[in-house]
Amino acid sequence: MSPSVPSRKHLLGTDSFHTVWSRDLAPALRVAPGDTITFQTLDASYGAVARQVAAGSLDCPEALRETVLQSVYPEQPATAGVRGHPLTGPVFIEGALPGDTVQIELLGIEVAAWGWNACRPGGIGLLDDEVPEAHTQFWDLSDGHSADFLGLARIPLAPFPGIVGVAPAEAGLHRTAPPRQVGGNMDIRQLTVGSTLYLPVEVEGALLSLGDVHAAQGDGEVSSTGIETDARVTLRVQVLKDRPIRTPHLRTGPEPTDLWSAGAYMTTGHAPDLREAARTALRELVVHLQREYSLTYVQAYVLCSACADLRISQIVDAPHFTVSALFPERIFGR
Repeated sequence: MSPSVPSRKHLLGTDSFHTVWSRDLAPALRVAPGDTITFQTLDASYGAVARQVAAGSLDCPEALRETVLQSVYPEQPATAGVRGHPLTGPVFIEGALPGDTVQIELLGIEVAAWGWNACRPGGIGLLDDEVPEAHTQFWDLSDGHSADFLGLARIPLAPFPGIVGVAPAEAGLHRTAPPRQVGGNMDIRQLTVGSTLYLPVEVEGALLSLGDVHAAQGDGEVSSTGIETDARVTLRVQVLKDRPIRTPHLRTGPEPTDLWSAGAYMTTGHAPDLREAARTALRELVVHLQREYSLTYVQAYVLCSACADLRISQIVDAPHFTVSALFPERIFGR
């Protein structure tokens, strides 16, 4: 963009939701390279958790009840009959053509005063086939820095958009759940304020959308939910003509956000299959938290999804590969 052309600021609000990826969606906004955009996003349940609280079908701590009830949203329609994550967009970026790269600088993320995460039998979480009952954990995010867990621990907040992507070239409607080579539901917790994301462009204008903000999450999102919340995400876009890429790239910000400087407790799993190794490591960590901190299974499980990291420790010592589950025990103040 020419230096003589000032950048513009834009706001995308609650009238700009969609629930699929498609190259045929009408743009909710057109911007120029260098422009700044603020996206208003809904939590992953489309406000359904808040509606259940309002109906009295979910228990909610009294301190959070008012902020939850103030956030009750009407039912949102599915896009063309397909219901996925609620995404805000799409944004048409002028000058973006197939083969280009969109650069996205994360400038700010403001989360709501409350959040939630959950597990349920038969879900998609790593141990959901072993979960004894459904559980929803509510989190008070009102101080903007950390969230209390049962009066036992405080989780540092490091909010990020779980979904950021552009439209795929392939025709049709595409589900929001699986990530793709053009981004989407990547759930990369390092995509916090100060970081820069690079996405390959496959259609004219790129058609950028985002959503599914998490106030905090461990690597793996093991119970299938981070701390889900509404948010306002502010970013700046550029179009790079000389840097073709095939999959999303990320440069992290200058400020460290990792919890693992000291005091991590690790459990491990070893198996010919990485998923089974991860399940073993996570199962052992859940048992440790139950025993050490007197948590129930479901409490320990959703806590792991909020702040425990899964790491591939080795993938060369066949026939068994090793996954470690790291938990920052210093959040308990010990």
